[in-house]
Amino acid sequence: MTSPALVVLNAGSSSLKFSAYAVATPTQSDANGPQRLLTGQVDAVNGAAHARAESADGRLLEERHWPPDQAPGHEGALAHLLAALPHWLGEHTVAAVAHRVVHGGMHYSAPVRLDTAVLADLDALVPLAPLHQPQGLAAIRQLMATAPALAQVACFDTAFHTTQPAVAQAYALPPQITDLGVRRYGFHGLSYAHIASRLPSLRPSVGLRTIVLHLGNGASACAMRNGESVASSMGFTALDGLVMGSRCGALDPGVVLYLIDQQGMDVRAVEHLLYQQSGLLGVSGLSADMRVLQASNDPRAQAAIGLFVYRIGREIGSLAAALGGLDSLVFTAGIGQHSAPVRQAVCEAAAWLGLALDPEAHAEAAVRGEGCITRPGSRVQAWVLPADEEGWIAFEACGLLWPA
Repeated sequence: MTSPALVVLNAGSSSLKFSAYAVATPTQSDANGPQRLLTGQVDAVNGAAHARAESADGRLLEERHWPPDQAPGHEGALAHLLAALPHWLGEHTVAAVAHRVVHGGMHYSAPVRLDTAVLADLDALVPLAPLHQPQGLAAIRQLMATAPALAQVACFDTAFHTTQPAVAQAYALPPQITDLGVRRYGFHGLSYAHIASRLPSLRPSVGLRTIVLHLGNGASACAMRNGESVASSMGFTALDGLVMGSRCGALDPGVVLYLIDQQGMDVRAVEHLLYQQSGLLGVSGLSADMRVLQASNDPRAQAAIGLFVYRIGREIGSLAAALGGLDSLVFTAGIGQHSAPVRQAVCEAAAWLGLALDPEAHAEAAVRGEGCITRPGSRVQAWVLPADEEGWIAFEACGLLWPA
């Protein structure tokens, strides 16, 4: 007898991340929720691709390399995964697939079963997330074609931010523009929802006003009150706010007008510049990878890191103002969890708020990958917590498909 499993897919611009979970159906109650069975990803799907999959206990299930002239692409990577899953899952059978979908627009504020009508709605949002939305929707279509009976669920990065007050979502534009859906949405919501679910276990030491820094190749900040989004650094698209790996972050819209009007750039060229040639990569001229920049002595690398930290410090001040004060600061995602120098610099910039970094606790958290990093008497506590977007997607999808 087989047991049901849920597969979680996160299709990025050049990668396919995946996880599988044993799920609790109404007749198989499990207070701990979905249990991870395996995880992995295919990197550089259009180049010298590399696939790796591990069981939940760290056992290697597969490691494979493709030469550049045999790159699988997103479609081939997903086909390879679907063929391999039955061998990896053993007694478990894929019962459903849940997808990270970056943009849910104005209409989708909770997980939803996918069908052609929902897919059409999400297609219309591709211009708002051109790096991520197309690949996610392509994976959904591929599964609809190859396994039409398989249940699919979309979980949205924008959904967590629908609790923001109207004033935090508004731009100062005429109604005929805002009525088109031009407003602040916010992103990385699946990561923030997971962190919000962990905050109660940290209280009463952690107060009710929290800023979470999701720092990775994509970077953003979110102000939470009582675990709900109040304001965020990202807005209409995932370009706004903090400096990112290859995205510019906050930019005077007059720069776009200047590039088009005075430099003769067309819209596609400007889009490519802002999404793929800016951020850490653009400033440093070296790399979008924080690890590469931190290992470099090139002054441009140090300038890029300095700008990255400076903009985080400014955003913390803005979000603290939106909260009316600050009780805790949380670092998560790749840079947030693993870059001790960035955390130290950000905490030093936030000392004016009453945040006092504890060097010993910080060093311990760097080894453990999580923990409180401030002194016992610090007015603002700082924490390092690992991100788990896939685990949160599984939690949301199981709640929709197999409600208790």
